[in-house]
Amino acid sequence: MNCLECNKELSYVNHQNAIDTYGVRLCKQHKSRLDKLVLEKNTPIEAVKLYYGLREIGINSMLEWWDGKKSVDLAISRVKLNIEIDTEYNTISHEQAIMDLEEAMHSFKNGFTTIRIPHVVVKYYLKETVNNIKGIVEGLKMNIKTI
Repeated sequence: MNCLECNKELSYVNHQNAIDTYGVRLCKQHKSRLDKLVLEKNTPIEAVKLYYGLREIGINSMLEWWDGKKSVDLAISRVKLNIEIDTEYNTISHEQAIMDLEEAMHSFKNGFTTIRIPHVVVKYYLKETVNNIKGIVEGLKMNIKTI
């Protein structure tokens, strides 16, 4: 097994640590970098899994991308798509709902589309989520070409 970032061969311990934490193959160095990002930015584990799922099918995205106002869990800048992993969707208040709507408005004004995905969807339906995002990316590419 090799690291998904640097292709370095993994020891059993490094492989198991990364798989247990993130569900992906990473060397000690790249797992440490990801640990730091998750700790500092409170990045959901599901965002990490989605990042590597998209990467596996050739969609380049960025973890914790700064959109000028706040940090976005995942961004696919080529088609101006921001993806937020919603970890507290079952306890949403009306205040949070209006804040989410305002954030979406600001994204649209800047030419970005923002989608919110409940973390359980990524957790239990990763392949389906990746395929749906692939379809969204293809649709956005078509819209960019027609403009």
